[in-house]
Amino acid sequence: MFWFMQGMCFLPTFLVIWSSSTFIISYIIALVRRDVDVILPYISDTGATPPESCVFGFMSTINAFAAFATMYAEYKFVERVHERTGAVSPCLNKVSFAFGIVSCVGMCLVATFQETTVMPVHDFGALLFFLSGVTYAVIQSVISYQGLPYGCSKSICHFRVFFAGLAALAVIPTIFCAIPVGTSQLHWDTNDKDYTLHIVSVACEWITTFSFVFFFLTYIREFQQFTLKLTVNLIEY
Repeated sequence: MFWFMQGMCFLPTFLVIWSSSTFIISYIIALVRRDVDVILPYISDTGATPPESCVFGFMSTINAFAAFATMYAEYKFVERVHERTGAVSPCLNKVSFAFGIVSCVGMCLVATFQETTVMPVHDFGALLFFLSGVTYAVIQSVISYQGLPYGCSKSICHFRVFFAGLAALAVIPTIFCAIPVGTSQLHWDTNDKDYTLHIVSVACEWITTFSFVFFFLTYIREFQQFTLKLTVNLIEY
């Protein structure tokens, strides 16, 4: 059996590969068409103009469902660990999953409402995605330590803390440096007003996003250790 077919390992593996491909492919298409600048465009800028907006929206929607499936599998695994050991807080697990759901909804809003069409909804979705995603990663890092030695190893716990902390630190300038800029433009010049704030915000956005990607990368080994089955109960009338 291939390593990615062990347990539920295919879920985080697919999520990591697909999400990375989403950002890279849309960036390359936008770059080839000269719809964005080479140096640090917003991720949303790479999916603001057709045809890359269609690719970005399609792939990001699949990302949202893949992220939800991965978070749900992790939620059920942690729930099972609590049933057997009592080591993990079930309330914390539920809160974490709730934030995960909100982040997936935010991702769907970002995918379907481009910044050049309905910017307020797009920005609201991005805010939901980033803030809820960071909160989810932080809580999951705490849960990982509570669940030791079940699930992941202590070294993986350290990696989760690192990526969650990096995302938490980067998301702050991502948001607050973007607020003074106000409107978003696809092409920037070094002489433009607020150019420095723009670059800081964009760089931190990419750091935050790929911190999420690497955070889910730490799920792969853990997901090899369990399976998830759906039970159907027929209701007799």
